[in-house]
Amino acid sequence: MIKLITGEKGTGKTKIIIDMMNEAIASTNGSLVCIEKGSNLRTQINYKIRWCDTEYYKVDGFDSFYGFVSGILAGNYDLEKIFVDGILKIGGKDFEAFGKMLDKLAALTGDATTVVFTVSANNSEMPASVTKYVG
Repeated sequence: MIKLITGEKGTGKTKIIIDMMNEAIASTNGSLVCIEKGSNLRTQINYKIRWCDTEYYKVDGFDSFYGFVSGILAGNYDLEKIFVDGILKIGGKDFEAFGKMLDKLAALTGDATTVVFTVSANNSEMPASVTKYVG
C-alpha cells in the first residue's frame, strides 16, 4: 500500500512522518525502515527503526530508488512499513516518472507492506498517477 503526505516545503510533513514512525513502533510486530537523503532524521526516530541514507548507497532517480526498495524488501521478510522523507530530493521533480514508480511499488508491496512518502509539492502540481495515492 502506498500513501503520500503532500504539501509545500515547511508545512510540517517531516514532523508528521516522524510521529507516524515513532507511533508505529508500539503497534507493529514487524520491521520498520526509514529512508531519506542525508541524515536529518537519524537522531529523531526510535532506534528500533532501520535508517537508510540514499546518499550513502548512491541512490539517485526513481528507477534506482525502486531497485533499492526492492532489495530492502527481498532481504526483510517481516517488513511492515517503509517511511520515505523527501522523495523528490531522491528522485527529482519528474512527476510522470514518480507516478510510474509508485505504480510499480504498489504492485510489488501489495497489502503486505505500507510505504509512506513525504512529497514537497501541492496536489495541483501533480498528475492523477501520483495524486491517487494521497491520503
